[in-house]
Amino acid sequence: MADFKEIIGHEQVIHHMQNAIRQKKFSHAYLLCGEAGSGKRLAAEAFAKTILCEEGGIEACGKCKSCKQIESGNHPDFKTVVREKGTLGVKEIREQVTADVQIKPYSSAYKIYLIDEAEKMTEEAQNALLKTIEEPPEYAVFLLSVTRQELLLQTVLSRCVLLTFHPVATEKIKQFLMEKKGVPDYLAESAAAFSGGITGRAVRFAESEAFTEQRDEVLHLVKHVDEMTMAEIMEQVKLFAAKKDTADEYLEMILLWYRDVLLYKATKNLNMLLFRDQPEAIAAQAGKRSFENLQGIVEALEQVKQRMKSNVNFENALELLLLYMKEV
Repeated sequence: MADFKEIIGHEQVIHHMQNAIRQKKFSHAYLLCGEAGSGKRLAAEAFAKTILCEEGGIEACGKCKSCKQIESGNHPDFKTVVREKGTLGVKEIREQVTADVQIKPYSSAYKIYLIDEAEKMTEEAQNALLKTIEEPPEYAVFLLSVTRQELLLQTVLSRCVLLTFHPVATEKIKQFLMEKKGVPDYLAESAAAFSGGITGRAVRFAESEAFTEQRDEVLHLVKHVDEMTMAEIMEQVKLFAAKKDTADEYLEMILLWYRDVLLYKATKNLNMLLFRDQPEAIAAQAGKRSFENLQGIVEALEQVKQRMKSNVNFENALELLLLYMKEV
């Protein structure tokens, strides 16, 4: 389980947490919001570990009984709510939170509950939780981790202190990959650049051959979309739809390609690009597309990313996007 000093970036969030620990003034509910892989859960666990540490400092000591218990996953006063299905239902909230929170802490001054992917709570489950966080025992602290806060009821949101996890600087991620993960310089730079500031995503890229495969698939698409037939467009749609769990990463990589084309068209500087190993293709697309057309593609990609969050039909949205990319 991570400590604060092991978390990359998010200095404002960590400062807020450590300041609360220093003053021993905690909100009863915190909402940790950010992209998947941004470090929300690591920060929540570090926060809980430090609150419960017997030394009482702003960094967990790692040596006391409490720290050892939490590292082994056996601390009686730190509860991670378990989800049995795709959604988190009212039964789980009542059994694991509502009933349990009435029991005083076993060995600490606080009792902490982590609800990861809290946006997967049903409305009934959220209302059950709301009753608890509206009038919680003094010793209770709730940590809700979400990627999409808009899926939570406004009444739940209003009871939480919002801690937002913004993208981390590329250079910090690159340094982390090289120093802590032993990733070679060239791979660390590439993984960090394409991570969108999400450290967990960068680690996955650096440690997986799938990253290279994903990049190759994106390059094939953006280089040849102009000449693809309708049948080939549909084949690309099926290819991406089969990997829906990483679809956002594909779209982000396509977006970065067209931003590179725009940047090169404006500056003619290859050294500023992420895809600088593709100079001929970048130059060719910059030459045949106008600024207006390239900006239109970038905006269309952003819209599809937003629509995905609204659970629209992914294949239809992707098909329209590729047809637009082909036509402009």
